[in-house]
Amino acid sequence: MKNAIFTIMKKELRRFFGDKRMVFSTIIMPGLMVFIMYTFMGDAMSKQFSVDDKFSPKVEAVNMPADVAGMAKEMGMKVKDIPSDKLDGSKKKVSDKKLDLCIKFDDDFAANVASYDCTKGGTAPQVSVYYNSSSTESETSFNKMTNLLDMYESQMANKFDVNSDVNGTYDVATKEDTTGMVMSMMMPMLLLVFLFSACMSVGTESIAGEKERGTIATMLITPISRGNIALGKIIALSFIALLSGASSTIGTMLSIPSMMVGAEESVKSDAYGVETYVVLALVILSTVLVIVTLISIVSAFARTTKEAQTYVTPFMILVVLIGVSCMLGKGAQKDIYMYAIPLYNSVQCMVGIFSFKIVLSHIIVTIAANIACTGIGVFVLTRMFNSEKIMFN
Repeated sequence: MKNAIFTIMKKELRRFFGDKRMVFSTIIMPGLMVFIMYTFMGDAMSKQFSVDDKFSPKVEAVNMPADVAGMAKEMGMKVKDIPSDKLDGSKKKVSDKKLDLCIKFDDDFAANVASYDCTKGGTAPQVSVYYNSSSTESETSFNKMTNLLDMYESQMANKFDVNSDVNGTYDVATKEDTTGMVMSMMMPMLLLVFLFSACMSVGTESIAGEKERGTIATMLITPISRGNIALGKIIALSFIALLSGASSTIGTMLSIPSMMVGAEESVKSDAYGVETYVVLALVILSTVLVIVTLISIVSAFARTTKEAQTYVTPFMILVVLIGVSCMLGKGAQKDIYMYAIPLYNSVQCMVGIFSFKIVLSHIIVTIAANIACTGIGVFVLTRMFNSEKIMFN
């Protein structure tokens, strides 16, 4: 039995690794393309949603108090005083992205602020800040100005201070907390999609391709049991899919600093220990077995590789939806029966693993459920190999 399974595995691996173009397109290219794509996306987002460190907002203001203007200049803003009759023209320049900010203070603003008593009611002195949210520079200038005005308001009636120690650390979240939050929302979906894509690229051709080439009949008449053929194919395809999935995952991990705009110092992929990766590998292996088994069944049912790829497409959509579920919840599921659902259980386990909250019972149930599902799939695939109507129609 072992020799029979090994023979089928050798045949599949020899066919795959004997084709250099297939090796490059299935294993090397996915990781390379993922790295280039995510790095490019991260750099593009950084340029789109952030400004240069030397950026100096250009501001035109009506009736800006001298002390506010002084604070603005200390923050690197270039403030220009304009008369009230030029306010509309200034707003037009903001709309046309020729100016970052336009501000109008009420007449005698400083005196009105000093005399205003909120306990007596009445209308408080007004400040109108005009900006363009479609411009990163303008929106950044708006945020700086609102922070400045908040500081100015607190100075006018400073009854207490909040987080006044500039050297103090008030965010008590650890780097592990930040890393776990980001990675658990992103990596389970990406891993599941990468693994399914890898399995689909090699699995659809494995059986349907042999039908097209006419070699399936030769294999089925050999003195090897149909169950061993099914198991040998699934193990060999799982090994290839793992290599492809690992390539895409490595590419993703390397591109994380570029993807996480502004969070490079907080998100550390090296925060995970060896035991974390061992548990993750076991979950991924059991997941790949389920996916390869499913795609092999579809491939056996189809008459051509193209037809198999068509049948697999709806499952790809389902996998994406299952992957997205990790972004909608608040951490991994706590109910153990949820970990008996193939694929969904893998996503939830990955959420727990990347969140530094590994629950051994969840891992055991997930792996057991996936292996059981694979066993059922091997039985179904064996019955399909025994059916001449399915194999030779």
